[in-house]
Amino acid sequence: MRTLEIHWPGLPEGVGVLSTLRSGGVSMGAYADAQGKGGLNLGTHVGDVPEAVVKNRALLRSLLPNEPMWLEQVHGTQVVQAHHVSLQKTVPRADASTATTPGAVCTIMTADCMPVLLADASGVAVGAAHAGWRGLANGVLEQSVKHLRESGAEEILAWLGPGIGPESFEVGEEVLAAFAHLGPATNQAFVAMEDKPGKYLGNLPLLARLALKSVGVHQVAGGDRCTLSEPAEFYSFRRDRITGRMATMIWIR
Repeated sequence: MRTLEIHWPGLPEGVGVLSTLRSGGVSMGAYADAQGKGGLNLGTHVGDVPEAVVKNRALLRSLLPNEPMWLEQVHGTQVVQAHHVSLQKTVPRADASTATTPGAVCTIMTADCMPVLLADASGVAVGAAHAGWRGLANGVLEQSVKHLRESGAEEILAWLGPGIGPESFEVGEEVLAAFAHLGPATNQAFVAMEDKPGKYLGNLPLLARLALKSVGVHQVAGGDRCTLSEPAEFYSFRRDRITGRMATMIWIR
């Protein structure tokens, strides 16, 4: 099973990270890989055969210290504390998790929204957030950083995972308005489309960087992979509508 190669300067040696790709599993049909072979869909809520998702998750589990802590993601800002899944009785309804316990695997599923991983430079705390535009606009990254600092984190590093890229993310004026609280710098994140009045190309990685900067996180890596324009590697909801989900994870070893 192939995974995304993550380049994250400064990541502490005691922190593990992993981000899955579209290929390498057993899902077929709309959830297969780009060649129609087995896809690694990890979402139970997208219409895939349940048995296939179970097998895909078992493949993923073999690469992790423990079962990943899945969330019911709702494009909100709720942050929960990750723990060993053996203690988990229900799936938390949240869009971010943080951990200070070794082996607790913070996990985010995506298929165009951007996963954002966070880590204290000394490795005492980590976190993962689901950063679609709604969550970004409402403060999911700011809340995640707040939770990390309350857990003892000081200097926080961030990595932006694969999401819909700035040349593919078409949005309306309501999205611009949603980020007005970040100040004039957000204008750089939207390029007007000449052939579509009232439409813009939005830069999700730049918006994430601005949100992180607003709470003192300046060391940010990643943000250079586009799920929509790289069908061989990634699932994309905007491109295919019916599709699978990838997962991005972080944990303390």
